[in-house]
Amino acid sequence: MNDFSRRQFIQQTTGAMLPFILLPGITAAWPGFTSDYQVADTKYGKLRGCRQNGVTIFKGIPYAGNASGKNRFKKATPVKPWTGVRDALQLGNPSVQDPSQTYGLNEPEPDENCLFLNIWTPANDNKKRSVMVYNHGGGFQTGSGGSVTADGSNLARMYDVVVVETNHRLGLLGFLYLDEVAGEAYRGSGNRGVQDIAVALKWVNENIEQFGGDPQNVMIFGESGGGMKTSCLYAMPEAAPYFNKASIESGPAVEIIEAEDAAQTTIELLNYFNIAPKNWKKLLEIPAGKLLEASYQLPRKPSEHSGGFYGIGNSGVGSFGAVKDGVVLPNHPFDPTAPDFSKDKPLLTGWNEDEYIFFAMVGGDKDVFTLSEEGLKNRLEKDFGNDAELIRKTYHEAYPEKTPGEIYIAIRSIMMMGLGSVTIAERKAEQGGAPAYLYNFGYKSNMKIPGTEYEAGSMHALDIPFKFYNVEGGMAGTKEDRFEASRNFTSLWTSFARHGKPVAENQPEWPAFNLQDRALMRIDAPCSVITDRYKTIREMWKSIQKP
Repeated sequence: MNDFSRRQFIQQTTGAMLPFILLPGITAAWPGFTSDYQVADTKYGKLRGCRQNGVTIFKGIPYAGNASGKNRFKKATPVKPWTGVRDALQLGNPSVQDPSQTYGLNEPEPDENCLFLNIWTPANDNKKRSVMVYNHGGGFQTGSGGSVTADGSNLARMYDVVVVETNHRLGLLGFLYLDEVAGEAYRGSGNRGVQDIAVALKWVNENIEQFGGDPQNVMIFGESGGGMKTSCLYAMPEAAPYFNKASIESGPAVEIIEAEDAAQTTIELLNYFNIAPKNWKKLLEIPAGKLLEASYQLPRKPSEHSGGFYGIGNSGVGSFGAVKDGVVLPNHPFDPTAPDFSKDKPLLTGWNEDEYIFFAMVGGDKDVFTLSEEGLKNRLEKDFGNDAELIRKTYHEAYPEKTPGEIYIAIRSIMMMGLGSVTIAERKAEQGGAPAYLYNFGYKSNMKIPGTEYEAGSMHALDIPFKFYNVEGGMAGTKEDRFEASRNFTSLWTSFARHGKPVAENQPEWPAFNLQDRALMRIDAPCSVITDRYKTIREMWKSIQKP
């Protein structure tokens, strides 16, 4: 049993941030705050939002219809228009999941009918602002568009952009592949979760002008699982007309699950419930909570189809995530090439320097923080077999100042998020179309990992509060220069949203990635451009990566 859960971490770190990040986005449901109401007229009816501190917020907007009962596993139905003015003052239901995995203020319980979105806008005044649609993290299993760390108020107010975040189907209900047992009506069922986001993007295209946004200037972005979803959207024909640029952050899905593996997962699920494939429709009658429980119990088997270490979206049999189904997703997002129909869409991609610190923390791997050289050798031999010594030697030569624990963190960090990010940048650059920009987030938080004296550094998910300028406390730490680092991050992302080129005042120019210089922007306070930063490490991994 892990002695420190993800939930405990989020509770502790967001608690210190609430006064800063929730005041702008607080709704009328909270006593002690006064609000001005604003009304927006959408294609489906009028919505009442709440204006707070220079931002108008609309929460819990339905972008699609019923996704339960007879509509379970089907493509989202259209929104039913309403009469009068509908309140959009509270977050909508997240997708079915353990309730401890969503982090919104006053957030309702998870539910199958979860197709809602939230909007933060400087004003619903018909001005055509850049639109930034954020895909939340949590893999393909958990999370919501209402997380306090990703509150869009400060980003909208400070940079005059419109921020949109969605809820969408997750886990088994969003990614159960039924194409081979259920017939035409269920084709594409293995990708409903990302298809929901495409439906939301269409809603944005049709309605965002009423919220002061430009439907012809839309950026999609996301971290961790949100990065994987963004990878999929970049390669999804259905989503292509509705966005103009993208950012894949600490979640590079070069590959996704093969249909063969997804089909085997479906068989395992049917076996779990003792249902014959021809009677698969009995799955429509099982309560969502029972399906969630079953998804945790299925046997896991690593994929035999992954092309290398960078295939983090390809989780194999027994897991639920985006599927290369030939319908919604015709190909892997970036394998063997970047998608041709997104050739002219600029792309940001990158990862945090110390990703693994987060996973060690929530996974209970405290030993890594005090690892000895002998411990490092043992771990590498267990993880990599005959390649262990080459890996250890290469990293010690590249980082002679690092401790054994820091070496292991560096290895795991680049394996989890770095190799895939570099591969995406390479394959985007090979197209010769719109530019790709590669980054590392390098700011070091001084927040201590609970139960240790080890600092969080640039761990996984640290970029979220920085890219939304929600860095008053919590995981961002207490160093004064966190505000400068956050201003750099938010400036780069909002300028990219606006013009397709990331720029921050008084920071170096960020060159587009190419296969010769391999320029990388290290985002910090201040930023720096590094040429071919991981040359020896990249070449080593390439030499041992399976074909």
